[in-house]
Amino acid sequence: MSSIHALFGRSVALLAIVLQGACAQLPEHVDRPVSVAIPSPSGTALESLVQQRRKADAARFESGFLLLGGPPAAYGSRLALIEGAQKTLDLQYYAIHADASTGRLLRGIRDAAGRGVRVRILLDDLHSTGRDALVLNLAFVPNIEMRLFNPLAGARGSSFARIFNSIGDASRIQQRMHNKLFLADNVLGVTGGRNLGDAYFGNALKGNFIDLDILAAGPIVQDLSRSFDSYWNNERAYPVQSLLKREELKAIRERAEQADRELADESARALNAPPTAQTPAPAEGEAKPGGPPTAAQLARAWDEKPLDLRTARFVWAPAVMLADQPGKIPADKGPNQAKAPGLVVSQPNDRANPSRRAALLEASSDFAAGSDTVVEGLLQLIGQANSDLLIISPYFVPGPDMKQAFAAARGRGVRIRVLTNSLASNDAPVAHVGYSRHREDLLKIGVELYELRSEQASVSNAFGSSGNGSVGESRSMLHSKVLVMDGRLLVVGSMNLDLRSQLQNTELALLVRSAELSRSASEQIERGMREGSWRVELNDGSLVWRAPEGSGLKDTSTEPDASLTLRLMLKLFGPLAPDQLL
Repeated sequence: MSSIHALFGRSVALLAIVLQGACAQLPEHVDRPVSVAIPSPSGTALESLVQQRRKADAARFESGFLLLGGPPAAYGSRLALIEGAQKTLDLQYYAIHADASTGRLLRGIRDAAGRGVRVRILLDDLHSTGRDALVLNLAFVPNIEMRLFNPLAGARGSSFARIFNSIGDASRIQQRMHNKLFLADNVLGVTGGRNLGDAYFGNALKGNFIDLDILAAGPIVQDLSRSFDSYWNNERAYPVQSLLKREELKAIRERAEQADRELADESARALNAPPTAQTPAPAEGEAKPGGPPTAAQLARAWDEKPLDLRTARFVWAPAVMLADQPGKIPADKGPNQAKAPGLVVSQPNDRANPSRRAALLEASSDFAAGSDTVVEGLLQLIGQANSDLLIISPYFVPGPDMKQAFAAARGRGVRIRVLTNSLASNDAPVAHVGYSRHREDLLKIGVELYELRSEQASVSNAFGSSGNGSVGESRSMLHSKVLVMDGRLLVVGSMNLDLRSQLQNTELALLVRSAELSRSASEQIERGMREGSWRVELNDGSLVWRAPEGSGLKDTSTEPDASLTLRLMLKLFGPLAPDQLL
């Protein structure tokens, strides 16, 4: 998620407590033509490439996987899918920001549509306001269809105004589609934690996310496509044209351009005037939040190269997909309307190896029998751990069943290590409250806790640094969602281990049974824990943060790197926010 999520996504329910009477007005009798993924990718260049790579590797399994840790691989993989697609591109995202990094991606998508590729883009509607609403112009490009999931009513100039207008429907609008998919020709696809925007590709000036995606190839992608189709054809997905007209987008663009001109004039005056203590001159190339991208950001985005899929080293392994059904977000607005949960569990894709397929099928059947959501499926998985659990969850707010699952695993002798954000690195500080109130209980049952050190623009961390400092020094914020079990099962997805992911947002995850991938992920996570994170311990009943290895920092007994003001605010207001709203 992003800082915008911190401001709006987690505050919707809190606003509902104090604001009453507003009502949302969405269009009725909307035409939603049904469409589905191509039934077979055969005959496409990407399908031929996947088959060639599998044959060259003499792979026993039909689907291949590649971890995408740093920004170049994450960005380049998407460029490669755009440029390689011949029939279809399907994108499903929680947020797409109109900035330098997405500019090149979206231009590439326009070009793909121009050469006859059918493009479908499904976007959660929480963030499509202000400058980011300009992304919706794609809906009016030939060969591109764009739908908004679970939309908010009202003008798109102000996110607060849209939330206020829909506050009478707060139980619905606080439930968001958090899935992330980028699929090409139904044979190659990227999923994981990243949204699309500068901060997710190491290109933001003030703060970048440390994130992880996985590139999947082969039959498992068809499972991902089926999940996409279920959301695309759901009654909660509204074609952009049913919600706004091109004239509205033109007005938004004109306002953005006017704001850009005013910002440029302000920056020019500041650079030519002597700085004061109150108004320091901005650094060369520095942009303000919400402003136009700088030349440095544009240059960096254009400098990224497509990933060479011909030389990418896939690991071929059995896998299953876990996906929340879109019915997790109910269609009816009535307060008594029960949600229609249900966990979609794909069939194991390793038809080449019947014995391993049977073992994985048995595990996935356990998920289907005992789980309604992706997070609950992961709790079932934790219940099967024998020796070791390694977890990354940026927003970590464990409910009673999560704590029970951890306690039961510890009772079996399972080592549990969790990496999450520190207060200073968390882009949603209020979420840290939900974590901190459970911190001592987790430590007492033997869970090992690590918190990301924020100020480390030049420090390598788990899955690579958040950025290389080429466009400015910035703080690092954890955004990866990863679980490694017993050194042999890797989970990468969109979900956090918090009550919002468990009960409200829809999520998606890939489970890959591979000792090689698990080992690679574990080594990078463990390095990030040692060198880039504070280890939290209990010492005589008090919390102590042990400094990262080799950092030269001292241990501390207070939230590291966080201001006194922030610590006091969270201590004062934190108890007012229940876990399920964080």
